Amino acid sequence: MHHASEILFTLFVVFVAAQLGGEIAQRLKLPGVVGEIAAGCAIGPSLLGWITPEQIAVGTPLDVLAEIGVVLLLFSVGLETRLEDLKKVGKAAFLVGVLGVLVPFGMGSLWAHGSGFSWDKSLFVAAAFVATSAGITARVLQELGVLQRTESKVILGAAVIDDILAMLLLGVVVSLQSGGGFDPLHLLLVLAGAIGFIAVIGLGGARVMRWNSGWLDKPRNAHSPLVIVLALCLGLAYVSTLFGLAAIIGAFLAGMIASETRQQHTLEKQTQPLLALLTPFFFVVTGSKIDLQQLASADALLALAAVTAIAIVSKLIGGFLGALSLGRRGATIVGFGMVPRGEVGVVIASLGLAAGVFSDRVYAIIVAMSLLTAMVTPPVLAWLLRRAGPAEASAPRG
Repeated sequence: MHHASEILFTLFVVFVAAQLGGEIAQRLKLPGVVGEIAAGCAIGPSLLGWITPEQIAVGTPLDVLAEIGVVLLLFSVGLETRLEDLKKVGKAAFLVGVLGVLVPFGMGSLWAHGSGFSWDKSLFVAAAFVATSAGITARVLQELGVLQRTESKVILGAAVIDDILAMLLLGVVVSLQSGGGFDPLHLLLVLAGAIGFIAVIGLGGARVMRWNSGWLDKPRNAHSPLVIVLALCLGLAYVSTLFGLAAIIGAFLAGMIASETRQQHTLEKQTQPLLALLTPFFFVVTGSKIDLQQLASADALLALAAVTAIAIVSKLIGGFLGALSLGRRGATIVGFGMVPRGEVGVVIASLGLAAGVFSDRVYAIIVAMSLLTAMVTPPVLAWLLRRAGPAEASAPRG
């Protein structure tokens, strides 16, 4: 009973901190997600210590709630994203996804090797520069009400491609690090499985729902459509991990399938209370995972500045070049939308620490870079979108 009361108190502290942080950020004309991440830094182990490392470890109640929160967030984003809209920006999204992986991976590898890492370890470091955190950008786009803009659809489509390529690259560098080389055939099978999963579930599921969504109302439960699509969300989130993808990709696909139903608008309204309760946990936990003590030196701060600059510039270049068909302003919005690393960089840094590739300081720098990109992007992206104006939804040229 005492243990249960401690868990409830921790959840209370995290939730209230998220609300206060979000309120302060919005009063400062910043997206609420910035305040939630900053709140995580403040109450985390490095500063106030109101939540401990043990409480945010993998598998703890707080970690599980954070994972459910980001899964539901991407589900709700998918719910506002129709398959036909993504098809219209397919070419631009593909280019953004590919260049948004290759450019950061190349620049990250060169920086790591120049900093004294061997080439195989440099590739592991570079992997932390690659994958975009769809959760961060999706929250900003949702808060601003711009999910229907062409740039937003390109970002979300590119994030799916980005995730596939990032997981493939991670498989390569982990194999190299193990010393046994890597099996190209195995990696091709993994890639084929991931693409096949997305194609079959995304295309097939959307068509099935479009033809007949009336069965969602057949159960006697008044909330049966919501209950059924939430089950679909959790199921596809799990299945996507079996194909080597992040759980949020399956959740996004589930939302995209549900967007084809005639109950779409009702589902959007019904998911809002769930999002208000659960998504703040993800952003606070993300902010609490940085160890500020490892950065308390001039050398560490200089390294952090260099790594963060490379992370921002490389993604901006890749996204900008891939989205030039939207015009320079649209391409800039897409480029910044691909910048945040968030939880993806944290996961890769954790793998590097466990494998002995990273020291505690390098780990802290990589995690801090991931969080800084997550904190810097929202206000810049919000400013760019406000400057673009609601009437300037770009369309790909040609």
